[in-house]
Amino acid sequence: MFNALIASSGEHRRELIELREDIENVERRMCRHHKRLATPEGENPAENVGSTLKAMTWQAFEQHVAGLLRRDGCTDVVVRQTRSDRGIDITGLTADGRTVAVRCRNRSGRRTVPHADLQKFAGAARVLHHVDLALFVATCGFSHESRAIADLTGVVTVDREEMESWTAGVRLKALR
Repeated sequence: MFNALIASSGEHRRELIELREDIENVERRMCRHHKRLATPEGENPAENVGSTLKAMTWQAFEQHVAGLLRRDGCTDVVVRQTRSDRGIDITGLTADGRTVAVRCRNRSGRRTVPHADLQKFAGAARVLHHVDLALFVATCGFSHESRAIADLTGVVTVDREEMESWTAGVRLKALR
Protein backbone atom coordinates (compact mmCIF):
# COMPACT_ATOMS: atom_id res chain seq x y z
CA MET A 1 0.00 0.00 0.00
CA PHE A 2 2.78 2.42 0.92
CA ASN A 3 4.64 1.64 -2.31
CA ALA A 4 1.55 2.62 -4.33
CA LEU A 5 1.13 5.84 -2.34
CA ILE A 6 4.83 6.67 -2.72
CA ALA A 7 4.72 6.05 -6.47
CA SER A 8 1.67 8.29 -6.95
CA SER A 9 2.58 11.07 -4.53
CA GLY A 10 4.63 14.07 -5.38
CA GLU A 11 5.30 16.49 -2.58
CA HIS A 12 4.77 14.03 0.32
CA ARG A 13 6.96 11.25 -1.05
CA ARG A 14 9.73 11.66 1.54
CA GLU A 15 7.30 11.65 4.48
CA LEU A 16 5.58 8.50 3.18
CA ILE A 17 8.93 6.74 2.74
CA GLU A 18 9.91 7.64 6.32
CA LEU A 19 6.53 6.49 7.63
CA ARG A 20 6.87 3.17 5.80
CA GLU A 21 10.37 2.72 7.28
CA ASP A 22 9.05 3.41 10.79
CA ILE A 23 6.29 0.82 10.37
CA GLU A 24 8.78 -1.71 8.97
CA ASN A 25 11.09 -1.12 11.97
CA VAL A 26 8.22 -1.79 14.37
CA GLU A 27 7.31 -4.97 12.45
CA ARG A 28 10.92 -6.18 12.57
CA ARG A 29 11.15 -5.53 16.31
CA MET A 30 7.93 -7.44 16.86
CA CYS A 31 9.23 -10.34 14.75
CA ARG A 32 12.54 -10.41 16.66
CA HIS A 33 10.66 -10.33 19.96
CA HIS A 34 8.40 -13.15 18.82
CA LYS A 35 11.42 -15.22 17.69
CA ARG A 36 13.13 -14.63 21.04
CA LEU A 37 10.07 -15.89 22.85
CA ALA A 38 9.78 -18.92 20.54
CA THR A 39 13.51 -19.84 20.60
CA PRO A 40 14.58 -22.22 23.38
CA GLU A 41 17.33 -20.94 25.68
CA GLY A 42 20.85 -21.60 24.46
CA GLU A 43 19.99 -21.44 20.74
CA ASN A 44 21.38 -18.59 18.66
CA PRO A 45 19.12 -17.63 15.69
CA ALA A 46 22.00 -15.72 14.02
CA GLU A 47 23.89 -19.00 13.70
CA ASN A 48 20.86 -20.48 11.90
CA VAL A 49 20.89 -17.63 9.36
CA GLY A 50 24.57 -18.20 8.56
CA SER A 51 24.19 -21.93 8.16
CA THR A 52 21.06 -21.49 6.03
CA LEU A 53 22.89 -19.14 3.66
CA LYS A 54 25.86 -21.49 3.51
CA ALA A 55 23.63 -24.42 2.53
CA MET A 56 21.94 -22.58 -0.38
CA THR A 57 22.72 -23.31 -4.01
CA TRP A 58 23.55 -20.29 -6.15
CA GLN A 59 20.05 -20.42 -7.68
CA ALA A 60 18.40 -20.50 -4.24
CA PHE A 61 20.66 -17.65 -3.12
CA GLU A 62 19.56 -15.49 -6.08
CA GLN A 63 15.90 -16.21 -5.29
CA HIS A 64 16.56 -15.39 -1.62
CA VAL A 65 18.12 -12.02 -2.50
CA ALA A 66 15.19 -11.27 -4.84
CA GLY A 67 12.81 -12.00 -1.96
CA LEU A 68 14.74 -9.63 0.32
CA LEU A 69 14.51 -6.89 -2.31
CA ARG A 70 10.75 -7.39 -2.55
CA ARG A 71 10.44 -7.40 1.25
CA ASP A 72 12.25 -4.05 1.39
CA GLY A 73 9.84 -2.39 -1.05
CA CYS A 74 11.42 -3.03 -4.46
CA THR A 75 9.09 -3.68 -7.36
CA ASP A 76 9.47 -5.34 -10.76
CA VAL A 77 12.13 -7.64 -9.27
CA VAL A 78 13.30 -10.15 -11.88
CA VAL A 79 15.85 -12.94 -11.53
CA ARG A 80 17.45 -13.04 -14.96
CA GLN A 81 18.36 -16.03 -17.11
CA THR A 82 21.93 -17.19 -16.50
CA ARG A 83 22.94 -17.38 -20.16
CA SER A 84 21.75 -13.92 -21.05
CA ASP A 85 22.29 -12.01 -17.81
CA ARG A 86 25.48 -10.18 -18.95
CA GLY A 87 26.81 -10.06 -15.41
CA ILE A 88 23.58 -8.98 -13.72
CA ASP A 89 21.57 -11.58 -11.80
CA ILE A 90 18.61 -9.50 -10.57
CA THR A 91 16.99 -6.26 -11.72
CA GLY A 92 14.24 -4.16 -10.17
CA LEU A 93 13.07 -0.75 -9.01
CA THR A 94 13.35 0.73 -5.54
CA ALA A 95 10.29 2.22 -3.86
CA ASP A 96 11.42 5.68 -4.92
CA GLY A 97 11.83 4.65 -8.58
CA ARG A 98 15.58 4.05 -8.89
CA THR A 99 16.71 1.18 -11.09
CA VAL A 100 18.60 -1.61 -9.30
CA ALA A 101 21.01 -4.23 -10.62
CA VAL A 102 22.30 -7.01 -8.37
CA ARG A 103 25.14 -9.49 -8.75
CA CYS A 104 24.97 -12.47 -6.39
CA ARG A 105 27.96 -14.57 -5.38
CA ASN A 106 27.39 -17.53 -3.10
CA ARG A 107 30.99 -18.37 -2.25
CA SER A 108 30.97 -19.78 1.24
CA GLY A 109 34.30 -21.58 0.72
CA ARG A 110 36.11 -18.45 -0.49
CA ARG A 111 37.49 -15.73 1.69
CA THR A 112 36.96 -12.72 -0.60
CA VAL A 113 35.44 -11.66 -3.90
CA PRO A 114 38.24 -11.03 -6.41
CA HIS A 115 38.51 -7.55 -7.91
CA ALA A 116 37.98 -8.90 -11.46
CA ASP A 117 34.42 -9.94 -10.54
CA LEU A 118 33.66 -6.48 -9.24
CA GLN A 119 35.16 -4.80 -12.32
CA LYS A 120 32.98 -6.89 -14.66
CA PHE A 121 29.85 -6.14 -12.67
CA ALA A 122 30.58 -2.41 -12.44
CA GLY A 123 31.01 -2.27 -16.21
CA ALA A 124 27.81 -4.21 -16.85
CA ALA A 125 25.75 -2.18 -14.38
CA ARG A 126 27.01 1.28 -15.28
CA VAL A 127 27.88 1.03 -18.97
CA LEU A 128 25.52 -1.61 -20.38
CA HIS A 129 22.45 -1.00 -18.24
CA HIS A 130 22.89 2.53 -16.81
CA VAL A 131 21.38 1.60 -13.43
CA ASP A 132 20.98 4.00 -10.52
CA LEU A 133 21.92 1.48 -7.82
CA ALA A 134 24.37 -1.39 -8.29
CA LEU A 135 24.52 -4.01 -5.49
CA PHE A 136 27.13 -6.78 -5.31
CA VAL A 137 25.89 -9.31 -2.73
CA ALA A 138 28.22 -12.08 -1.53
CA THR A 139 28.35 -14.74 1.15
CA CYS A 140 32.01 -13.91 1.75
CA GLY A 141 34.07 -10.74 2.17
CA PHE A 142 35.55 -8.39 -0.42
CA SER A 143 39.24 -7.95 -1.06
CA HIS A 144 40.82 -4.56 -0.42
CA GLU A 145 41.13 -3.99 -4.18
CA SER A 146 37.46 -5.00 -4.69
CA ARG A 147 36.32 -2.44 -2.13
CA ALA A 148 38.49 0.22 -3.79
CA ILE A 149 36.90 -0.53 -7.18
CA ALA A 150 33.44 -0.44 -5.59
CA ASP A 151 34.18 2.98 -4.10
CA LEU A 152 35.40 4.32 -7.45
CA THR A 153 32.45 3.00 -9.43
CA GLY A 154 29.69 3.56 -6.88
CA VAL A 155 28.87 -0.13 -6.46
CA VAL A 156 27.39 -0.99 -3.06
CA THR A 157 28.96 -4.14 -1.59
CA VAL A 158 27.06 -6.44 0.75
CA ASP A 159 29.36 -8.93 2.48
CA ARG A 160 28.51 -12.03 4.54
CA GLU A 161 27.94 -10.12 7.76
CA GLU A 162 25.62 -7.56 6.13
CA MET A 163 23.86 -10.36 4.23
CA GLU A 164 23.13 -12.19 7.48
CA SER A 165 21.73 -9.00 9.03
CA TRP A 166 19.65 -8.30 5.92
CA THR A 167 18.27 -11.83 6.02
CA ALA A 168 17.47 -11.42 9.72
CA GLY A 169 15.33 -8.35 8.96
CA VAL A 170 17.61 -5.30 8.92
CA ARG A 171 16.92 -3.19 5.85
CA LEU A 172 19.84 -2.24 3.58
CA LYS A 173 20.74 1.46 3.79
CA ALA A 174 21.14 1.63 0.01
CA LEU A 175 17.46 0.71 -0.48
CA ARG A 176 16.10 3.45 1.78
